[in-house]
Amino acid sequence: MLNLGGLLGPGIFAVSGVILSSVGSVGLLLVFWLIAPMFSIAATIAYGELASMFPDRSGGEVVYLEKAYPRPRFFVPVSFAVTSVLLSFSGTSSVLFAQYMLAVFDLEPTTRRQTIVALVAIAFGVGVVAISTKWALRIVNILTTFKILSLVFVATTGIAVLAGLTRIKEPYANFQNLFADSTPDPNALATALIKVNWAYYGWQNGFNVLSEIRSPRGPARAARLSALVALAFVTGLFLLVNVAYIAAVPKEEIKASGELVASLFFQKVYGDGFASKLLPLMVALSCIGNITVGKARILREVARQGLLPFPQLFASTRPFGTPLGPALLKFCLSAAVLLALPARDAFNFLLDLASYPQLIFNAATAVGIWVLRRRRNASGLSPALLRAPDIVLALWFAQSVFSLVMPWVPPKDGKADVSFWYATYCLVGLGILATCGLYYYVWIVLLPRLGGYTIVEEVLELPGGARTGRLVRKYPAEVAAERAPLLGDSA
Repeated sequence: MLNLGGLLGPGIFAVSGVILSSVGSVGLLLVFWLIAPMFSIAATIAYGELASMFPDRSGGEVVYLEKAYPRPRFFVPVSFAVTSVLLSFSGTSSVLFAQYMLAVFDLEPTTRRQTIVALVAIAFGVGVVAISTKWALRIVNILTTFKILSLVFVATTGIAVLAGLTRIKEPYANFQNLFADSTPDPNALATALIKVNWAYYGWQNGFNVLSEIRSPRGPARAARLSALVALAFVTGLFLLVNVAYIAAVPKEEIKASGELVASLFFQKVYGDGFASKLLPLMVALSCIGNITVGKARILREVARQGLLPFPQLFASTRPFGTPLGPALLKFCLSAAVLLALPARDAFNFLLDLASYPQLIFNAATAVGIWVLRRRRNASGLSPALLRAPDIVLALWFAQSVFSLVMPWVPPKDGKADVSFWYATYCLVGLGILATCGLYYYVWIVLLPRLGGYTIVEEVLELPGGARTGRLVRKYPAEVAAERAPLLGDSA
C-alpha cells in the first residue's frame, strides 16, 4: 500500500498528451509506457541488493548513498536536505488541480485564473497540514480513493470503448499505422522518458521504512517483492488507461490536450453530461491529496537532524501539534515558483526540474553498488544475499545518463515542451546541486573554521530501540570535557 500510494499519483492523468506531442506517434507513446516500468524494475532489483546489505536501516536512497560515498563527511545528507528544501514546492499537483477545475466549470484557462486557483489549492492543502494532522490524513485517504476509482473507471471505460459499447464510432482508428509521425529527436525522447518515469516514481517507499518491516522472508526480500507486485499492478493499469485515451480521442486532439487528456477522454465518451464533469472533478480532487501530506514532514525530519538553519523553528510542532514551519516554507516556495513561471509552462517545467537532480542521484546509486561490492570484498565480508545482475545495474545507469544528457541536445524547432530555452530545467537542476555544494562548504567547513567549533554527529536513541542521527556544534572545551571521563577510565 505504501508503494501504491506513491505510484498512483496524478501523472497518469496529465502526461500522456504531452508525451504524444513530443514523440509523435501512438506506437512510441505505448512503448514508453512499457519500457519505463522496466527501468523501475531494474531500480527495484538494485535497491534489493542495497537493502540486503543494510537490512536495519530505513531511509532508502540517502542511506545507501551515504554508505557508498562517506567522503566528504556529511555531504550526502546535507545535499539531500538542501535538495528537499528547494524542491519542496507542490507546483505540479496544484497546476493540474487548477487546469482540471477550470475545465469542469468551462472557464478559459487564462494565466491569472490558473495561478489563482493553483494558489488556493496550495493554501488549502498546506493549511490543513498546518492545523490538523488527523484531518490531513483523513483527506488523503478520501482523495486517494477518488484517484483509484478514477483510474479503474477510465480503464474499464476504455475496454467498453474497444468493445463498441459506447458512442465512439472508430475506437481502433488510432491503432492503425502505430508508428506514423514518430520523431527521432533525442531531446523529445529524453523529456518523454522523464515524464513517464515521473509517473512511475513511488515504488521505493517500502525501502524507506525498511527497519520497520517484519517478514519471514526478511525485510529486504519483502520490500523488493512488494515493490515488484505494486509495479506489476500499476503497469497493467496505466497501460489500460493509455489504451482508453487512444481508443476514445483522436491522435491530434490528444497532442493538443496538454495536461487535460483525461478531461478530454471523459468528454468524448460521455458528451457534456454529468459524468463528463464529475470524473474530471475527481481527478482534480485527487491532486489535492498530493499537496496535503508529504514534503512538510520530510522537512521537519531534516530539521530534527540538524541539517537546516533554525532547526528549532522547523522541527517544532507548536501550536497545533503539526509541522507548521515546514508547511509555511512549502507554501512560500510553491507560491514563488507559480508566480515566477508562465502558466502554460509551469507543469512541464516543474516536473522536469524535480526529476533532474533525482536522475543524478539514481546514477550515483547504481555506481555506488559496484563501489560497495568492492569495499565489502576488500574487507572480507560476504556478498549481499540479494545480488543485482550487472546488466540490470548497467541498464538503470544508462537510462539515468541518457535522461541527463539528451535534454541538452537542441530540439528541431529550438523548443521542447516549454516556450523558453529548452534546457532551462537542466541548468536550474544543476544550480540546485551547486547550491548543495556551496551550502555544505559554508556550513560544514567555513563557519566552523571561523567559529572555532566542529560539526559532529550525535546518535539519539528513540523509543522502541530505533536510532537517529543529529548534527550538532562542538567547541574544543566541550569535546575535552566529554573525553575526560573516558581518559580517566582508560587510566
